[in-house]
Amino acid sequence: MELFEAIHGRMTVGKVKPDALPREIVEKLLSAGAQAPNHHKVRPWRFVVLTGDGRRKLGDVIAASFADRNPDAPTEVLDRPRGLPLRAPVVIAVGADKPGEARILEVENIAAASAACQNILLAAHALGLGAIWRTGEWASDVMVKEFLGFAPDQHIIGFIYVGYPDVLPEPYTRIGFEDRVTWVE
Repeated sequence: MELFEAIHGRMTVGKVKPDALPREIVEKLLSAGAQAPNHHKVRPWRFVVLTGDGRRKLGDVIAASFADRNPDAPTEVLDRPRGLPLRAPVVIAVGADKPGEARILEVENIAAASAACQNILLAAHALGLGAIWRTGEWASDVMVKEFLGFAPDQHIIGFIYVGYPDVLPEPYTRIGFEDRVTWVE
């Protein structure tokens, strides 16, 4: 797939099949993520790949955190947050390291990990996969971070859900850059 075709043709695919992805395919996605630009070559991204029961375990942690914050919630209400990681056969949690040196800015690490996410999304598209980048409250949840091996003050940049597309979204015309640019000559 040609680069500009991938960039302009990539769309969020929210519905994917439950079929497992081969490990080699997931590793291609991670390799693409690891090619992201980063200041001082610190490679600040951290990938946690959840498949099979790993997704179920994450769902249990999400439900437990929800229950802690909503102690009066009926048991059936916990089923929704518990099921979130089961929406795709692969969930890649992407975190950003905290700077280890004074010359490294936290925003640079966050930007690099975000670029890694975009590379993963583009690679998924090029491989014919469907993917969606999610954040939400679970990206800042301390229990979720602990389960994934992240420090409480570490940023989770997002959860990338990946699988074989089940339903492709209708193509749409994207809004251009023209209203978001200022030229200084």
